[in-house]
Amino acid sequence: MKTRVGIIGIGMMGSTHLDAYSKIDGVEVVAVADLIKERREGSATVAGNVEGQSKGGIDFSPFRKYEEGMDLIADPDIDLIDICLPTPLHLSYAKAALAFGRHVLSEKPFALNSREGNELAEAARSSKGMLMCAMCMRFWPGWTWLKDRVEDQQFGKVLGAQFRRTTCHPGGPFYSDGAACGGAILDLHIHDTDFIQYCFGLPKAVFSQGYAKETTHIDHVVTQYMYDDIPLVVAEGSWAFQPGAPFHMQYTVNFEQATAVFDLAADSVLTLRKDGEATDIELPEGMGYDHEIRYFLECIAKGEKPAVIHPESAVTSVRIVEAEVESIRTGQPVYL
Repeated sequence: MKTRVGIIGIGMMGSTHLDAYSKIDGVEVVAVADLIKERREGSATVAGNVEGQSKGGIDFSPFRKYEEGMDLIADPDIDLIDICLPTPLHLSYAKAALAFGRHVLSEKPFALNSREGNELAEAARSSKGMLMCAMCMRFWPGWTWLKDRVEDQQFGKVLGAQFRRTTCHPGGPFYSDGAACGGAILDLHIHDTDFIQYCFGLPKAVFSQGYAKETTHIDHVVTQYMYDDIPLVVAEGSWAFQPGAPFHMQYTVNFEQATAVFDLAADSVLTLRKDGEATDIELPEGMGYDHEIRYFLECIAKGEKPAVIHPESAVTSVRIVEAEVESIRTGQPVYL
């Protein structure tokens, strides 16, 4: 029996998720919801940062179409609700879906703040439906490779890790409203904060510097994540660059016996340098969105709650970002 999906929000991420579902056997998108008529009818597309996002070309004619997402949630013929709405709406729509016993995939960030995140995690604990936050970097080819190497210590311990995610401001009313999007620190930089937590655990403290430029919130941040057993972990995130600045998604991780460099824009996306030689690492096809959705569908089919990213872990990433904001405000390290 196919898992029946309803997607709420057919902007860039909703369209990207729709593309991913179209490649997977055993799943069927049966309904979509969006306040904008052109989006819910499939006649509008929105471009993303990463090549391959929101390709479009999907036939919307078989879908039941709702203007209001709450009406889609009440549709009894849907198993999985995929929420690709603005961040302030994640809590109310995900809680409503969980109350109906639906499985829920919620786009990142999990919530606007850790208080709302905890409320959402609590709702998941009492629902028969499963909840997963779409933290796509935990599933991204090249990043999953790094997670494995950190754990198996094939090249020794990590001595230093640097992550970088920078671009120009995406524009539009949501991304221009700092109170709604949280600035680049919550909407963009959280990818790296979350992955650092995923790889290395909760840091004992963060020390951050940054500034607001495009919104009233932090739009460019550099954070040092402090660990007892790793000398240096740093991440930079920004959408404060000048219009037309390209999107960069990179990491450099220095192990005791090798150095790994990931650059999404490079001819060889992941290169390993060891013993004076450079080796290109072959990676699986697809983007993190494809792999995270496949994973969640497998969890649903098996009746197993997601272990790669559970609600409490998604809340922790929001809490770390809040500590980064506090560090920028005070000019001091913030201990977690």
